Amino acid sequence: MKHPMNKHLISTNGKHPKTRKAILVGAVLPANGAATLASSLEELEGLATTAGYEPAGVITQRLLRINPKTFLGEGKVEELGQVVKLHDAEVVIFDEDLSPGQTRNLEKELGCRIIDRSWLILEIFNEHAHTREAKTQVELARLKYALPRLTRMWGHLSRQRGGIGLKDVGETQIQLDRRLIRDQISKLEKKLKQIDREKKTQRKSRRNIYKVALVGYTNVGKSSLMNCMTGAGTLVEDKLFATLDATVRKIERNFPFPILLADTVGLINKLPHDLVASFKSTLDEVRDADLLLKVEDLSHPDHASHAETTDRLLRELGADRLDSVRVFNKIDRVTDRGIREEAKRRYPDAVWLSCKTGEGLEALRKAIVACYEKRLGGYRLELDFQQARLVPEIRKLAFVTREDYGGENIVLHLKAPSGGKEKIEALLAAFAASPDEPLPLSGGPGHARP
Repeated sequence: MKHPMNKHLISTNGKHPKTRKAILVGAVLPANGAATLASSLEELEGLATTAGYEPAGVITQRLLRINPKTFLGEGKVEELGQVVKLHDAEVVIFDEDLSPGQTRNLEKELGCRIIDRSWLILEIFNEHAHTREAKTQVELARLKYALPRLTRMWGHLSRQRGGIGLKDVGETQIQLDRRLIRDQISKLEKKLKQIDREKKTQRKSRRNIYKVALVGYTNVGKSSLMNCMTGAGTLVEDKLFATLDATVRKIERNFPFPILLADTVGLINKLPHDLVASFKSTLDEVRDADLLLKVEDLSHPDHASHAETTDRLLRELGADRLDSVRVFNKIDRVTDRGIREEAKRRYPDAVWLSCKTGEGLEALRKAIVACYEKRLGGYRLELDFQQARLVPEIRKLAFVTREDYGGENIVLHLKAPSGGKEKIEALLAAFAASPDEPLPLSGGPGHARP
């Protein structure tokens, strides 16, 4: 099966860096079809390119069942060996996960390195991790993946002798390696627990601030949207998993209340389980959000399946019940009228925008404000005229929807966020105790409307 290869390669100043040639391998399994495989292989090619490999060819096979020894059938393994020699490839990348035994057997048969999709993703994450948290998370996932895949690489050290007169006392080299990896895994898990505690403390400090998280498939433009809304300066590249570290920034302008916006790691189909588990504290930014902005690249031919993958992973994270707004990004690239009409029919409430042109940013702002206001609790507050000087401070803690000035008092109709009513009551109590004292500076989740 011939697969069209994209020609995009990472380049610097017009010069291609040294890359390693790779052969990509995919299979049509009973659970998927040829169209699904073609899409998955195209994505695999993008992952390989991001990891610094040069895809030189593609091998595919339709399988009714997977060969437990080599994944592929014997004849296809022979064909794969010929393709490896023809292209002088250094590595073969499988689109499916391989067992440790399959990896070892294929390396013996083909005489080159064998990696699967999960390890390829881990390589990319390892390259792009910069913060202490991300580096720890990726290293933990890599070690958990590697532990069952250790092979006897040290034949000359197959046994450690315990001393003169002792028979085969000691451990095999592979057992030593496994013990070292388990010890390292234990240390990294403790380190991650400490980081998780620190993150929880940070999240508690912003408990009463409205939190919005950007979620979506990798490379849909989340970081670009983050920069448009906050000026965060997050790295933006047309590359899979260009950014890994969760970035949280406060939106300073154009909103009647403070908002924290979080840019989270991109999602992808067949994301390694150990990686999801390791990135728990990062993904907690999603679970802890008040609102999810589900960003989709409407210009991508597989945007529908990407959206399904995002929704599925959100369900697995337990974040599928959160308020959400669907955001169609990169609409400046969508020229097919049929695609636009179908998307509008299926998602009439979606926001359409382009980070490149700025179109739709105001619509997104209004959508976020509308979601916020739906969460506000309404109540009625009576003030005497001596308390009238408190009104500006109350406006900082709640939205005043109506003011009624009577002969003896002022009646305010308020909508307050979580904790707002308690802060207003504390303000009234402080004023009643010391009416002549200067008013405290009130900070909170509400600001006066512009």
